[in-house]
Parts: sequence; C-alpha cells; structure tokens
Amino acid sequence: MPFPHAPASTSSITSGPHPIRFNFENTYARLPERFYSRLNPTAVPTPRLIKVNVELARALGLDPEALASPEGVQVLSGNRLAEGSEPLAMAYAGHQFGYFVPQLGDGRANLLGEVVGSNGLRYDIQLKGSGPTPFSRRGDGRASLGPVLREYIVSEAMAALGVPTTRALAAVTTGEEVLREEAFPGAILTRVAASHLRVGTFQYFSAQDDVEGTRILADYAIARHYPGAAHTKHPYRALLDGVIARHAALVAQWMLLGFVHGVMNTDNTSISGETIDYGPCAFMENYDPNTVFSSIDHQERYAYSNQPRVALWNLTRLAETLLPVFAQELGDEASALASAKEALAAFTPQFEAARLAGLRRKLGLVTERKEDAALAEDLLNRMAANRADFTLTFRRLCGAAAGPEGDKEVRTLFSDPGAYDAWATGWRRRLEEEPIASAQRAATMRMANPAFIPRNHMVEAALDAAVEQQNLQPFEDLLDVVSRPYEDRPNLERYTKPARPEERVNHTFCGT
Repeated sequence: MPFPHAPASTSSITSGPHPIRFNFENTYARLPERFYSRLNPTAVPTPRLIKVNVELARALGLDPEALASPEGVQVLSGNRLAEGSEPLAMAYAGHQFGYFVPQLGDGRANLLGEVVGSNGLRYDIQLKGSGPTPFSRRGDGRASLGPVLREYIVSEAMAALGVPTTRALAAVTTGEEVLREEAFPGAILTRVAASHLRVGTFQYFSAQDDVEGTRILADYAIARHYPGAAHTKHPYRALLDGVIARHAALVAQWMLLGFVHGVMNTDNTSISGETIDYGPCAFMENYDPNTVFSSIDHQERYAYSNQPRVALWNLTRLAETLLPVFAQELGDEASALASAKEALAAFTPQFEAARLAGLRRKLGLVTERKEDAALAEDLLNRMAANRADFTLTFRRLCGAAAGPEGDKEVRTLFSDPGAYDAWATGWRRRLEEEPIASAQRAATMRMANPAFIPRNHMVEAALDAAVEQQNLQPFEDLLDVVSRPYEDRPNLERYTKPARPEERVNHTFCGT
C-alpha cells in the first residue's frame, strides 16, 4: 500500500526577510502523491555554514553569497523554506546486498525542488540529513559530520575527474549531536543530482503490481533523462537501452580510476547514470581486483572486480520492473522478455569496449590494435602481483611515455622491478606504431591518469580533524587538491603518496 500523504509541519519553518531565490521549477511534485510523502525538513538549533560550492552554485544560477548569508544557512539547514520549495521524501524500494526490501524511501532526506542550470538541464536540490520522514524506519533522519564531509570530498573529486556524479552544493553543521556507535556532531549536505530516480524507484511500484505507476515513472524518466526515446518506435525499450549504456560507461570509468563504490544496492543505482550515495566508498592504492572497503560487505559482493557484474545484476532488476510496460508496448509477454534480454545482452560488450578504450588512453595509445587488451591486462596482472599503486603507476607512465628515462620512477613501484621492465619492452614496441610524438602522447596521458585522488588515509585524516578538533582546514586543503586532479602542482607531493602501513584505512563505514 502506498504511503499516506503526510501533511507538512510549518511550526518552526519561517520565510525570511531576504528570500533565497532558487527559481524552483518542480516536476516530480506534480506526479501522483503515492510517489512521495510531502513534509518539511526538521528544524535544527544552531546551524553553521561549513562550505558553499561557489562554482556549482553559479552554474545552477544561484547566488553563492546569498547561500552563505545567515538567511541562506537557514535554508541549507532546513530551518527555512526558499520561495517555491515543495519539500518531499521520495518513495523507493531496493535490493540491499542482494536482499529485497519493498519499501525504503528517503529516510533522512528532503527533495526541496528542482532548478534549471545554465546548461539548460534540470537538477534536484536535496537536503541529506534533514530529519525523519515516514520512510525512516525508526531512524533519526540525521547525518553526522564525517559522512557529510566524505561525500562532499569524494563527489567533488569524481566530478573533477570527469565521472558523472551527484554534487555537493553546500554543507552545514546543525548544532546538535547524532548518536551512532557514539555521539557525533550533526551535519546536513545539500546534494545536487540530475535526479534522484533509482532502479529502486521502479522496484517500489513493481513490488505493488502498480503497472500504471511504473508506466508514469517510465514516462517521467524518459522526459527528464532520455527525451530521444519518446520519438522511437518502442520508447520503454529505448529507456532501458539508455540506462544500460550509461551504466556501462559509468562503471568503466570507476574501474579505470580504481574506485570502489562499496554499496551498489539497487536503491543506489541511478536512472540518470550518475554515481550516487557515497557511503563506504574509497579509491584503491595497491592494485588488487579483490579490494573491498565496506565494513559490512562480508561476502565481498561489491569488491572492485565485481562492480561490472553487480551493475548488470542491478540493471536486470530494472528490466524486470519494465516487463509489464514492455508487454503493453510490444503486445505480449514473450516479446517483452525477449526484448529485455536483448537489451541486457548489450551491457557487457559496451562496458568492455569503454574500459578498453579507457585503458588505451591511459597507456598512450590513440590507434587500435588487437593485442592492446592483452598488453593492458598483462600490466594489471603484474601490478597486482607486485602490489603497485594503481594511481601512481599510471601517472608515472606519462613520464615513461616521454622517454625511457622515465622508467625509473615507475619500476620503483613494483616489488620486483624486473616485472615492469619485461612489460615495458612490449609497450615501447607498441608505442613505436603510434603516429604522435612522445611529448604530445605524455600530455594526453596526463589527462587520463590523475595525479591526485582522495586517498583514503587523507580523507580520514581530514574527517578526524573536523570531527575531533573542529579543524576544517585539512578538509579545505584536500578539497582544493582533488578538485584539480590532472595538474602537476608543486609542493603537494604528499597528497600523491600511498598511505604508510600505520596510516592505512582498510575499512570504511556507511555513515547511517
């Protein structure tokens, strides 16, 4: 049964003398009310600004100075509603570590509304950690400072790396404590997304046999994210094709950067093809395909190497929800099933093609040869056997591509430097077949191989300083570094180095 409409409480929410203008244009709030529950954020005692993302604010047509003002902080904390805001908590379901939960929803988030950016695209503005909702399942609906800062750092790093992702518009502290395994300072993240539609959103209606709701949601997703699909013979199949293609490209990008999402549940699989929900995420240091960071992933379901398989599994769940509208579109269930299987069969070839194209860029190859895949896999296997740092190896290959004198810096990353030497011989033979000069090749490679990633020990150090010492400078410094990941920047070498043994952070936590 759908959630009942929840009346908004306005007892502690007021309009300010200088309204913050978001120019909201809300479309999701026009959908039937079984899609969400309307309610306002829960007020907090003493909100204080941590950070406003000036560049992103301007791209969204917002005034960053107004957002940072006392009135703006009241909006970013949920204490005050901006003009045109229609707060709601979205309904969705999801498979969590393989187990289906038919009703999840925004248990600690409010979708304030939608804005149209300077690029003409529509974006959700959401408060994360804004208090309990009808979907909270006895939770407090709050977020603590550490996970908020982690999502801010990592999502902005991913954006700078060129990966489709939600973004952080702002963060505030709330002046109250939230209780997890111990008491932590509370915080709220203002998150920006192309939308918050998830595979789990479709599963919510499917679980209730609400075919009309599934169709309405599919039509909305097409209009918002895949408008070209509306003009095809089979729009719902085109929708599925589009989501599959975007996730094939997305997960390939994750793999090419050594990124481990950590909690690839279907409710964390976005229809827009963005990376969403940065919980126990991290970037690998020593290359190991079996790397797992999440403290609750005991079965290693979401290990680095499993991410493509899990993405396909999640997309298969989406296809299942669409079978009834496929059947309406195609005329019968057998045709619907065949069409869904055909669409899903495209994922692996698309992912493998995107990954191989990315590996060629990382290795400085602009032409295609049949043996390129074997060359790349041979390097990865040698990196794994020699515990070579993923990011540093590829970044230092940029120098080696300029000339053999650069080999020295790469081979020191291998426990057996001869393993690199043996591979480099074949790589150099392959580079001789390329039509570009070595200097141009090295420059191109530097745009595919970042110098800086948010290394886990650096992230944790920044979070510890903020939470335990109320010192936000390490957060600011790290954010500045990862926001320009492809530049060689003097005096910042410490951010490129792997963790020392005593600094290693092998387990990360969801934060809920």
